[in-house]
Amino acid sequence: MTQRGDQLIQARLQKLDSLRELGINPYPTSYEKTHTNSEAKELFEKNENSEKNVDETIQVSLAGRVMAIRQMGKAVFIDIDDSTAKIQLHLKEDILQNDFILLDQLDIGDFIGTSGKLFRTRRGEITLESDTLTFLAKSLKPPPEKWHGLKNVEIRYRQRYLDLLSNRDVTNIFFKRSKIISSIRNFMESQSFIEVETPVLVPIAAGAMAQPFVTQHNALNQTLYMRIATELYLKRLIIGGMDKVFEIGRVFRNEGIDMNHNPEFTMMESYEAYADYNQVMQMVENLVNKVANECVNSTSVEFQGNTIELKSPWQRISMKDAIKEYSGIDLDNTETMKNIKTEAGNLGIRVEQLESTGRIVDKLISKFVEPKLIQPTFLIDYPTEMSPLAKAKTDNPNYVERFEAFIGGMEIANSYSELNDPIIQRERFEEQEAFRETYTSEEDFDRLDEDFLEALEYGMPPTGGLGVGIDRLVMILTEQDTIRDVVLFPQMRTAKNTNE
Repeated sequence: MTQRGDQLIQARLQKLDSLRELGINPYPTSYEKTHTNSEAKELFEKNENSEKNVDETIQVSLAGRVMAIRQMGKAVFIDIDDSTAKIQLHLKEDILQNDFILLDQLDIGDFIGTSGKLFRTRRGEITLESDTLTFLAKSLKPPPEKWHGLKNVEIRYRQRYLDLLSNRDVTNIFFKRSKIISSIRNFMESQSFIEVETPVLVPIAAGAMAQPFVTQHNALNQTLYMRIATELYLKRLIIGGMDKVFEIGRVFRNEGIDMNHNPEFTMMESYEAYADYNQVMQMVENLVNKVANECVNSTSVEFQGNTIELKSPWQRISMKDAIKEYSGIDLDNTETMKNIKTEAGNLGIRVEQLESTGRIVDKLISKFVEPKLIQPTFLIDYPTEMSPLAKAKTDNPNYVERFEAFIGGMEIANSYSELNDPIIQRERFEEQEAFRETYTSEEDFDRLDEDFLEALEYGMPPTGGLGVGIDRLVMILTEQDTIRDVVLFPQMRTAKNTNE
């Protein structure tokens, strides 16, 4: 810290000592407030707009962080902020009496409590005429220099608390995120889904094509994995007779970090017995429409320079048709598929000498198809190799009943008509394990879970499954360009490994 920073901290420590010398506890256990700042303002406006005059005897007790201090002659004006709003305080010695000397020990960033009556200043600002002043917490460090809008991106993510107390817009994003998650939960419950919880630490990291985080359970002397999906445990519940289940929770994948990816992220996964991916598509449209209307009051949003209309119906296009349209590669052409590495390489795709067809197709989608899917689009029917948990199409067993939903060029949902034939499921898992041995540079094939296969042998009805990336949906609905702006504590390299 700079020398000036040290001096500022020392000055605050001296004020802390002064408070204690005055017999004041600068960190009391609680404070009884009667209203939030926004409630106090609403109360005043309600009385002001009533037929009767404002009742000047109405007393309120408020609390918040000091955001500004202004000396105006013999009076002091202070702005305090709680989680709801900022409000101005008016403090005069003849009213505060003995408490007025406490202002000498007050700094921006301190938490205080105060009581008094509300009035409107000549400039029209609702203000509290304070008749008490109570220290609730003394701030020992000064706030960031850019108090009214922290701009340093590294600090914003690494010290999110500074970002929140400096940027009201950031706080509003996370209030809206909470509202979006509540709206999703309410929608699922309105459709008679039951919310459940499944393990985070699992013996087999299955249910998705992703690299897991590994940990060790000391008491069991067993290697465990952070879950990469909730799919196989939720399917166990379908097998057990819970016909409509969903879970909202963290999922962990040991992969790269970029604008759309964070190693831990929030998913909503659901499974519905007797449904297929067509019914799930309709449910996704209804879900997103409801959440958008409830949380942003519109189905039209601006995202990365595009006006996106979320209203139903969404476009539906087969994956192979999209690849052919945007890259020119025909997945149904046998000769093309024999030379898929060469074909992809000619289009600028970096292809390893030993790389699976599924990985190459996925790269084609990422490079040529995803950037084109700005308006809400269902990309449907994927190669079986890329979707070992999905049911094959009856008219073409080389493809499965699967969709990925894209908005703003970004995947926000994934769904299958779930494979419920235990014999074929075992064959698919064994094929994935063979791929893992053949393509040793690729570690994100799905994994065989023997316990799940045993459960499947007891019988699972036809089922439609869904996974929704909540962080990405929040990005779209709050118009944020990076996932780090909608995750409170995004993964960061430790400070000692940076150039700070």
